[in-house]
Amino acid sequence: MAIRTVVWGENVHEHKNRTVAELYPRGMHQCIADALNADPAISATTATLQEAEHGLPAARLAQTDVLIWWGHAAHGDVRDDVVDRVADAVWGGMGLIVLHSGHFSKIFKKLMGAPCNLSWREAGERERLWLTSRNHPIAAGLPDHFELENEEMYGDPFGVPDPLETVFVSWFQGGEVFRSGLTYRRGAGNIFYFRPGHETYPTYHDANVQLVLRNSVKWAHNPAARIADPNAAPNRPVESALEPITARGGSLHVAGEEGFR
Repeated sequence: MAIRTVVWGENVHEHKNRTVAELYPRGMHQCIADALNADPAISATTATLQEAEHGLPAARLAQTDVLIWWGHAAHGDVRDDVVDRVADAVWGGMGLIVLHSGHFSKIFKKLMGAPCNLSWREAGERERLWLTSRNHPIAAGLPDHFELENEEMYGDPFGVPDPLETVFVSWFQGGEVFRSGLTYRRGAGNIFYFRPGHETYPTYHDANVQLVLRNSVKWAHNPAARIADPNAAPNRPVESALEPITARGGSLHVAGEEGFR
């Protein structure tokens, strides 16, 4: 079965900025989905901020193997209950790929438990991305480095936890460097942060960027059955212990109580 992927786009700049609209007449989310659907192993659809429940009701997330997230101008407009729903899905095993300015999204900050801050400059400068591991699945088929002629600069230090792996490091024409491809695991979910993707540049039309996105979907996919309730914390009664035991001392709870959260 093809990897069921949802590309979530904020879908704001496409309607407010002429440059973005000309570069992505059907939206960045659709451009990304089209690139993913070029691979028969992936089946990609889209969702946007403006849809009911931001296009991410519980039933749809239950049928989503990997979610891709792009946001910038409207992070605060994303409903907290939807963010919690997405986090539960990731903890249960759904893959998550966060793109570019999604570093400040509610979902990424929640899962990182960190400010996710960085320095930036919007000057259309050259970005050179270097592979740090030729054998990483996300880097499959890529040269040792590739360039984007026009991009927004992001500069380290990057206020995120230490990653499991750093797949790409970027150098910018102005001299800054940035850890631009980071992997994490939260619960049963695989997470990849990929830096390129400023909306006023044609980044998502680039063949190497599209290859990274297809590779990262395959890497993030967890084929195991989704954990139904990743927040479950059951009170196991004494009589169900694998070895016979007798309760001793005082207790705050009686058998079957949910306990404090």
